[in-house]
Amino acid sequence: MNWTIEVVPVPVTDMDRAKEFYAGKIGFNVDLDDEVAPGVRIIQLTPPGSRCSVALLQGMPTPPDAKVMAPGTLHGLQMCVTDIEAARATLTERGVAVSPVRHVGASGWEEGKGGTWNSFLTFNDPDGNGWVVQEAPSDLAER
Repeated sequence: MNWTIEVVPVPVTDMDRAKEFYAGKIGFNVDLDDEVAPGVRIIQLTPPGSRCSVALLQGMPTPPDAKVMAPGTLHGLQMCVTDIEAARATLTERGVAVSPVRHVGASGWEEGKGGTWNSFLTFNDPDGNGWVVQEAPSDLAER
């Protein structure tokens, strides 16, 4: 049996602002924007080429024994691209505040590209949820 990660909830304060950020600035595809039950709205978005989506939720009851993530508390969610510099340029052109490209070196984080699997950039959504983008040597379908 496969266990696949397919949807990750992202806690936000303003659904429409977050939808504009993820779809308009980051370039995610909007798969769903619907009131699935009275007072329960779900916006599901998927990065191009990804097998996993993010879900913005409003009014969704918390599952039993689950904890609620406050907006801005999700950090370290990671996406991969095959060209970190092109990804940074695209995000910058779309008005996203992104870090410089960095890699892990002998003294910790250092600016510039590193070797294979060792080039990263970071950015935050409007609520402060933190994302990491890592350069991969090939597309996911080829790995």
